[in-house]
Amino acid sequence: MADFNKVLETGDYQKGLVNVVIEIPTGSNHKIEWDREHACFMLDRVEPIAFAKPCNYGFIPRTIDEDGDELDALVITDQPLTTGIWLKARILGVMKFVDGGEVDDKIIVVPEDDRNNGDKYKTLEDLPKQLIEQIRFHFNHYKDLKKPGTTEVKEFADVKTAKKVIEDSIARYVEAHPEVKLKKEFDETVDDAKEALKNGIDAAKKAFKEATN
Repeated sequence: MADFNKVLETGDYQKGLVNVVIEIPTGSNHKIEWDREHACFMLDRVEPIAFAKPCNYGFIPRTIDEDGDELDALVITDQPLTTGIWLKARILGVMKFVDGGEVDDKIIVVPEDDRNNGDKYKTLEDLPKQLIEQIRFHFNHYKDLKKPGTTEVKEFADVKTAKKVIEDSIARYVEAHPEVKLKKEFDETVDDAKEALKNGIDAAKKAFKEATN
């Protein structure tokens, strides 16, 4: 299996889009997680069926959240998505979340192209209130049978806040992977050089035109 953190980009989050890899389908009580070390999925545990996921659950490649794992994403669809697929998704907001004292935020997204509902979900306010409450209840209580009181949904925040969470998570990933940081700096240097060369050529053309008129 391909290493998603190597073959996928994070996505153009500044334009409201991210790539998301699905770990857990809607309705599943299997806690499936991406195993970075072995580049494959693993079943971490089986949750009580009462705490099956109210939406698809996955992660955004090339990010690291404050808890040290990839930044999580909650993907809203009409039908469950399959473990191991990835999609381009539109950012609706973020669920600010604490698990065992660690920040473990969840970016809330929908498929970029959903022709079944005409892409009607643009913001968190467009989602059914009942769904938001189900998500809130799930994450506040899904560990109650083993570790009661260890999880807390702080708030649901807008796209601007979500983008800042993603930006910070990308920065952590880059810092943790020197080769990515080096490539990023090289690409930026090349882009700057190309822009300088283009500007120089444009200036030379303008000067030549003015001199020959």
